[in-house]
Amino acid sequence: MSDLSTATASAVNDQPRRPRAALPALCLTQITSWGIVYYAFPVLNPQITTATGWSAAATTAAFSAALLVSALAGIRIGRILDARGPRTVMTAGSVIGTASLVIIATAPNLILFTAGWLLAGLAMASTFYQPAFAALTRWWAPNHIRALTTVTLAGGLASTVFAPLTAQLSGHFSWRHTYLILAAVLAVVTIPAHAFALRGPWPPAPPPPATTSVPATAGVITRSRPFLLLATALTLSAFAMYAVVVTLVPLLLDRGYTATQAAWALGLGGAGQTLGRTLYATLARRSSPALRAAVLIGLGGVTTATFALVPGPYALLAVLAVAAGTVRGNLTLLQATAITDRWGANRYGRLSGILAAPMTTASALAPFAGTALAVPLGGYAHLFVVLSLVSAAAAFIAWHTMPPVRTP
Repeated sequence: MSDLSTATASAVNDQPRRPRAALPALCLTQITSWGIVYYAFPVLNPQITTATGWSAAATTAAFSAALLVSALAGIRIGRILDARGPRTVMTAGSVIGTASLVIIATAPNLILFTAGWLLAGLAMASTFYQPAFAALTRWWAPNHIRALTTVTLAGGLASTVFAPLTAQLSGHFSWRHTYLILAAVLAVVTIPAHAFALRGPWPPAPPPPATTSVPATAGVITRSRPFLLLATALTLSAFAMYAVVVTLVPLLLDRGYTATQAAWALGLGGAGQTLGRTLYATLARRSSPALRAAVLIGLGGVTTATFALVPGPYALLAVLAVAAGTVRGNLTLLQATAITDRWGANRYGRLSGILAAPMTTASALAPFAGTALAVPLGGYAHLFVVLSLVSAAAAFIAWHTMPPVRTP
């Protein structure tokens, strides 16, 4: 029996040992964690700056610092996930997330407010997609794409659920009391879910794919040409993608559309992400990892260039927003499966943590860099042209990210 057949048979035999409540629990906790720790901030930030007198730049910098902490902490957390599984990491992350929101809500000055967000960055690394993906990749192998799709579909609802809920709360309470209420919700929902639903035995890592020549250690993999090219391609793609998301509204406003129309276009992109994630499993079955990465990243560049070149009508831009969101939804799952597609689930936590670090850093810097570059480039339309070229470069690099084929 081949190595691949043995791994598949072992995974099937181990399936009854997988915790049955893990998948629904992770769907629930991803919605709650993303919705409260991440999406509540842009809703509350105008009220925060008005009430405290702190500048929007300073409060946004504190939030971006959390993303940078998440990128750095994710590397170490990935190693822990490989060795011990997700239960302790994600339960502790929920506790830390609750504590960080309490600190943010009660901070008397900007220094403590920033400290609260730095602590929140550790919670992000411990509770967001990376540890959830590690859990599903190990427990659900070799059918992990279906489980990953389910969780990302649920995670896509985080802003849909918690952005309006946060706005509703902030209409009746101060931003501080709103964050305290959300902290309580985070604790009640995610701490017990992670503590009790993730109690299944952590299976041993499966062997690497029989079709690739895999170096003996994770250190050698991360220094290999395919890994470095993959990290470069996904980082450039993440930068372009998040810069587009943040600057789409200003682009449409500059073209004379109303704030409501611009907001709807952004929201339609979120709907497109949900659609895109339902298509990924079929795409994965019918394409190679390198081709899939190059095509999806390239399509992201095409939609960005179209936004730059097509001023309207609005109905066409709405369709384009859905198309761009569909590509983004696929890119999320592309990132989640990039390691297993090339090196298997062995050392997934550590490798994905290292891979995610520059991507998360680019995502944190993209809002500032995109806005800052728009001025010297002559406007948001020119910025979108540059971002489309960044995506094109990333797509070209992605085509060369497969490890050498293993010889019999």
